[in-house]
Parts: sequence; C-alpha cells; structure tokens
Amino acid sequence: MPRQAIFILTDTQGTDVIGCYGRPEMRTPHIDRMAVEGIRFDRAYSTQPVCGPARSALFTGLYPHSNGVLGNDMSPALDALTLGQRLSASGLKTGYIGKWHLDGTDYFGNGICPDGWDPGYWFDGRNYLDSLDGKEERDFSRKVPTASDMRENGYDESFTMAHRGVDKALEFIEAHRNEDFFLVVSIDEPHHPFICPAEYLEAFEGFEFELGPNAHDDLAQKPKSQRDWADHVADHMGTKGIFRLDPFFACNSYCDYEIGRVLTAIDKWIPEALTVYTSDHGDMLGAHGLLGKGPVMYDEIAKIPFVVRWKGQAPAGAEVDRPISHIDLYPTFLDYFGQEKPEILQGESLLAHFKNPEQCDREKAFLEFNRFELDHDGFGAFSPTRCVTDRRFKLAINLTDKDELYDLESDPDELRNLIDDAEFAEDRDRLHKDIIDWMNRTRDPFRGPQWINRAWSGADAKCWGGATRPRPADGVNPHTLLYDTAEPIDQLEYDKH
Repeated sequence: MPRQAIFILTDTQGTDVIGCYGRPEMRTPHIDRMAVEGIRFDRAYSTQPVCGPARSALFTGLYPHSNGVLGNDMSPALDALTLGQRLSASGLKTGYIGKWHLDGTDYFGNGICPDGWDPGYWFDGRNYLDSLDGKEERDFSRKVPTASDMRENGYDESFTMAHRGVDKALEFIEAHRNEDFFLVVSIDEPHHPFICPAEYLEAFEGFEFELGPNAHDDLAQKPKSQRDWADHVADHMGTKGIFRLDPFFACNSYCDYEIGRVLTAIDKWIPEALTVYTSDHGDMLGAHGLLGKGPVMYDEIAKIPFVVRWKGQAPAGAEVDRPISHIDLYPTFLDYFGQEKPEILQGESLLAHFKNPEQCDREKAFLEFNRFELDHDGFGAFSPTRCVTDRRFKLAINLTDKDELYDLESDPDELRNLIDDAEFAEDRDRLHKDIIDWMNRTRDPFRGPQWINRAWSGADAKCWGGATRPRPADGVNPHTLLYDTAEPIDQLEYDKH
C-alpha cells in the first residue's frame, strides 16, 4: 500500500473564520467535513504570525530565529534543509504547488522551483502572474473585485490562483496515486486581493462579522505599539463590534470550495492518505481595534485551524484541546514516511497523537515576532517578542515595549494584562523561565540578559560568562567540532565560565 501525505496550507485563516471552530456562518463545509471525519485541534499555534516566517518554520522545522527568516521577503539559511529536500533525498516523490514565499525575493516569488520539489508541478505567485493573458488580466489580478467586476470581465474560478494551483494538484495526485508521495497544496487565498467567483462575492454582500468584547479594547494597559497600530487603522474599523470586509469573507468560503476539490480527488484516488489542513496565521479583523497581522500574540492571528484526516488511523470526530505548534509538522511528516528526526529539528512528531488524540499530552507552544517584512516599514518596525502559551496562560515578552500576561481561562478575549498583578506572579515567573530556557535551547541569536531583566522580574543577569551551545547535528553536515578541542561535540551545552 503506497504511503501518501497531502498538506493543505492556506493564507490568513484564523480559527474565527472556519465553521467547525464555532463560526457556521463562514460557510466552510469541506473543512468542516474534514473535522467530522478526523481530528480538530483547538489550540494549534503558528510560530510567528506573518506569512514568510510562519512558512519557514513549517518547511525547515526550525523557528524563524533559527532559520533566518525574521520577516517577509527573506529566505532560510543555506544549512536549513527543507522538508522537500529531506524527503526527496530518500527517493520520495515531492510536489509543492502554490505560494512559497521563501525565496527571498518578493511576495510573488521568483518562479523557480527550489531544490527538493518536482519542477513539473511548481506554481508560485510569479508563475501565476505569467499564466495570465496580458497586462489587462495582470492588472485585474491585483484589484479587489466586486461580483460585477468578475461577471462583466467574464472571469470565473478558473481566473484565480487557487483554482489553477488545485488543477495542478489534482494532476499530481492522479499521476502518482500508486506511489509514495508528499504533496503540498499551498493556497494563496483568502489573502488580499480576495479574488473569487462572483457567486461567493454575492453570497457575502453586506456580511457583518460579529466581534467579541475585545473589539472595545482601549489597549490602555497594552504595549504602545498596539495603540499606534490601532490609530493607524482606526479609519477602517466601522461600527464597534461589527467588522465589514465582504470580499475577504467571500474568498474565505471560496478557499473551502477549492479544498473540497482536493478532498474529492483524495477520496477517489488515495482515500487512506494522511491529510493535514492548516493556515499560516489569522487576521485581527477588528479584534482589539486592529487589522491584518503584526507584532501581537493575540489568538486571532496566532491560533490557527489545524485539522487532520487519516482514514483507518485517526478517529473521526475527535477534538484536542492541548497546545500544539506548527514547529511539530516537519518531524511529523518525517515520522510518517519512516525517517529519523535529525537532532537539529526543534519540534516533536505528532503522529502518535493523530492515531490516539486522547493521549495528547502537550503542555505549551512557543511563538515569536521579529519584524513584518524586510522591505517595508508600513506594518510596524523591529518588534522583538518571545511568547509561550500553556493550557491556561499566555506570556509575551516584548523586548522594547510593555510585556503581557493573560489568563486564557478567565479572560479568553485577552483584555486584562496581568503582567504586574502580584496574584499571578508565580505563573508569570514560571512561564518567563520557560521562554528563557526555550531561547537558550534553540540557540536564539537574540538571547541575552535583556529578556531576563524585565521591570517586573527583579533579575540582574549579566551578558558575560554564559554557556556555549554548539549546533545540533542535522544528519547531513559533519558533526560540530568544539572550538577548544577540535573534537566532535558530545553534548549540546558546555559550561564556559
């Protein structure tokens, strides 16, 4: 029996725009069906809620601070082997179709298939632009359309990048249905400019997205950068408690249709394949008075949908309320294809939890933020943040701004910043230690006493005399030699006082 895995990745879909996560008005029946037939993870997190960094962690198995993708339009370090490189090196068929955003050029990409993936099926944003018929279509592809725009120009689903990419994915599935393979279907939508068929735009015309209590957050006890952000987008907020962005919600539902096409092909050709769906991050959509994504750790952009369907292996209708992370997907797919996890990878396989979700015992997930993009300064500046969330609390250390602590149990809307509340000092300090240990363990290049010596911590850490942490083995390069001895390392931390 061939061993096959399909990884479906969308852009800008938080849990708050997916039906099976409690928003049936979003009209996402195919994703919802996946959840009925498989496992819905309710507390899955991105590693950094911005496209490029989030994707870098998914496809290198390293946090953005470790792989070098600190913001958009940056590429991973040369020694950060992608999942495609590792799997294809073993002879596995590997396909990647859709948005990549990891070649260091621009939003669209360079159109060149990177090592590790089948160039016969490569189709990034640049390839999509090149597939359009002349300047008129190219100009239209960057316009947020109305239903009338689509109809008057004669454009239907076949005009969209999602549809053209899924067409290629269906070809890949049928061509390799009798072989072992790993396929990524990376759908650019519902990211701006929200292009989708007229019937979806009509279905969501005048749609009012209801927000929770955090729509009224005055951000008074939050970082100044959040107030700056809220001021910047204030003119687009509309009525408090209601958010309007009809094309986004229409395109969000359209994405589900394209995912449904992939699921239909899986059901027809490879029904026992492992199928995983997630998104890179969400969108604030007016929560906390903010729009888009950026340097915050709020669940609206940090928590993402994560659904697994695996016929005969993953139990139907299961739900998991444990924190998991995108960082775990790379080792999960290696595990699925019977490959050993290299020491350098920073996540742990979830495969056993796919088979027995009730045994999932994950306790925490780590997140970060560095900057939005290398090229521009329009969506915030350098905003170094390190964050941990466990089963109850979330702590965000904002290096150049006010820190944040939220009790997600009593305050799921993340309104009350408890960072200076003595009642929660013990939990705050415990999570703070977790962040520092994680930064040390992952060899975070920005680690240092500044993260320890917070106004509330009472600490006085020094920047000299710390440990040495050599690079873990990646299974490809020669083993790291210790500088002092020129001998291979035998541990991952040396006391260097």
